[in-house]
Amino acid sequence: MARDVSSQFSPSWYSAFEGTHTQSREQRMRAFSRLWSAFMRARVFIAAVLLSLQVFTLVTQSAGPQWLVVVCSAHLCAALVMMYFWRPVEHRHPMHIQWVLTIGVDVLVFALLQSFQISNINYTALFALPVLLAAILGSLTLGMATAASVTLYLLGEAGLSALWTSDLSTARFLQAGLTGTGFFLVAVLAHQLAIRLAREEALAASSQAAARAQAQVNVLVIESLTVGVLVVDPHGVVRSANPAAQSMLLGQVSPQAAKLLLSARSSWQHLAHLVNETFARGEALETETTIDDENRPSQRLHARTRLTAQSGRSAGLCVLFLEDLREVEARVRTEKLASMGRMSAAVAHEIRNPLSAITQANALLDEEVQAPAQKRLTRMIEQNAQRLSRIVDDILNVARAQPNQDTTTAPALPLDQTVRQVALEWVRQSRADRILGVHVHAPAAHVGFDPEHLRRLLINLLDNALRHASGKPSSIRLITQPSGNDHIRLSVWSDGQALEASVMRHLFEPFFSSESRSSGLGLYICRELCERYGAQIAYRRTRLDQQEGNEFYALIPAAGPAPAREPTQQSLSYPAGDSIATRAEPHSRPMTTGGASLGAR
Repeated sequence: MARDVSSQFSPSWYSAFEGTHTQSREQRMRAFSRLWSAFMRARVFIAAVLLSLQVFTLVTQSAGPQWLVVVCSAHLCAALVMMYFWRPVEHRHPMHIQWVLTIGVDVLVFALLQSFQISNINYTALFALPVLLAAILGSLTLGMATAASVTLYLLGEAGLSALWTSDLSTARFLQAGLTGTGFFLVAVLAHQLAIRLAREEALAASSQAAARAQAQVNVLVIESLTVGVLVVDPHGVVRSANPAAQSMLLGQVSPQAAKLLLSARSSWQHLAHLVNETFARGEALETETTIDDENRPSQRLHARTRLTAQSGRSAGLCVLFLEDLREVEARVRTEKLASMGRMSAAVAHEIRNPLSAITQANALLDEEVQAPAQKRLTRMIEQNAQRLSRIVDDILNVARAQPNQDTTTAPALPLDQTVRQVALEWVRQSRADRILGVHVHAPAAHVGFDPEHLRRLLINLLDNALRHASGKPSSIRLITQPSGNDHIRLSVWSDGQALEASVMRHLFEPFFSSESRSSGLGLYICRELCERYGAQIAYRRTRLDQQEGNEFYALIPAAGPAPAREPTQQSLSYPAGDSIATRAEPHSRPMTTGGASLGAR
């Protein structure tokens, strides 16, 4: 292949912007276009001045032939066309038509004016324009060639003048040589300065792009932090705050342009005092505080401050970090889970031996006793021993001391019947008469769930609902209904207050609870049990009978195709004396959340 012509010449100034990616090419083209426009405006200005000068000399009949006016007019038109209608092209080939129409035309016009002048006007200085244009926008070779052509013209013009006048003037030749040498120096210096400036501009653009990218990364990191970050000036004005900090202070995320003043609210006075103390002492401080707001529950925070370095006369800023203590405690409890798992596995193994002895002793005792009352006692011992054995197995599975059992062999339970039995048992034990309302809408649905595990799931959800419900009649609802063609929806609704955002983030984490007396394992066990059988459990704020409430629902795979909804309500019957509030609602009435249906989905 033929070698590229441009490789035969020195690199141009914009080689500092050379790159393969699009951004480098765009930067190079923008810089080239700016300089091109500047030179084209200079050419138009000089052409207009030359035309005005020639018109003036023509009117006064003081110098030059008349056709020089036509030459200057054509020069001005060519300069205007190049500035407005010619798209600049980067220098790749030295004899590109663009360079001929700029550098070549200028040299030719200036040479004609210099050669056919009559007055004492000297146009030699004008040759600096094409030399600079070639040296700055083109390669060094093109700039030197332009300077050489101008020098040759000056020397030739001096020689012809000597022949015509028969006066060989050494001074004129010397002046032409010095002028040409100056043009060579101008070409070299202008080219080197252009390259230096281009490299500085490319470096500045690269640094600016890197700084912009780093700033964007910093913004994303700060906005995604769960730790609140506020930047406060010495006057207590919050310059910036990430969404976590806005949520802690305001309970919601405010617009970015909103300005906060720490002394504006009484609940923030302690934070303002902490910032003032930090500026006064000039050192980092930290404390635990509580934000009490009438519109939302109080929030315990750990606040710590850091001072930025002062820049010149401007004072530094205080960076205030806020951390929700409940989340800190939740992380600590989560870190304890590994050690608790190991301890639970050890305890479970220790329980197995005496439990096996109790089971064997009870079996021997059952063979000896004959009275019906004693038989009932041995059966109770056997049932509870089996329950303890299953609990031990569950603990070992959670602790990963042994692999999970195959859940594909779980029996297909009739969901509505099981729900009614568990609900009746729970009402007896918790004495929640008339508080629970049971609404079963899947009479023929079966789910692949271990009976004991389903019972534990329902008991945990009902106990959790009872702790937060108002205690009014039907303040807790237990609902079953088909969800699509292959899932059954089991939900427990209560009329409790809405959960805080900080609590919702850790609902199903172990050892996390908004109450000091709760172990924080109930919802975690529910999630583990659901995941074991391919079910999903979630929380949402819902509206039922025009009343807001909290709903925990599980989508359980059906053991067979889920039946379509029937127009009749399944009645609930319990032994006399055991009452559970029931509500015969039409199947077509869905629960809604802000207008969104909670029916089958």
